[in-house]
Amino acid sequence: MVDWMSWFLTAGLVVILELLSGTFYLLMVAIGIASGGVAALAGATPPLQSAIAAIVGVLATLLLRRSRYGKVSRTDAARDPNVNLDIGQTVAVEFWHEGTARVMYRGAMWDVELAPGNAAVAGTFTICEIRGSRLIVTANAD
Repeated sequence: MVDWMSWFLTAGLVVILELLSGTFYLLMVAIGIASGGVAALAGATPPLQSAIAAIVGVLATLLLRRSRYGKVSRTDAARDPNVNLDIGQTVAVEFWHEGTARVMYRGAMWDVELAPGNAAVAGTFTICEIRGSRLIVTANAD
């Protein structure tokens, strides 16, 4: 088997592994391996093919790491609407007592706490966070 076939076969196997893993890093390595195959097609010597594959793979991985796809976002689960579907829902508060209230929400009574910087007036509020069994709410912008 000629060199370029080995490079592209290896790149294909790494892409298959990438599909199983779910990260983009193996894809960047596969790009580096494929560049080694392109170098082999161009007639480069085996050490040069390996060097090109390594350099392109490392650069592609570093570029991915610096992009928004390579950054792991750490969000607080209590504020993340992808984790808790109650975030963004509204509740009606009839009266407040020292920044807290009790409301009926989803068929049960919940403790409600007003987020800092909001006025304690009766009205409709949006859930912005959940701490245990307490809903933290902000005033709706009407």
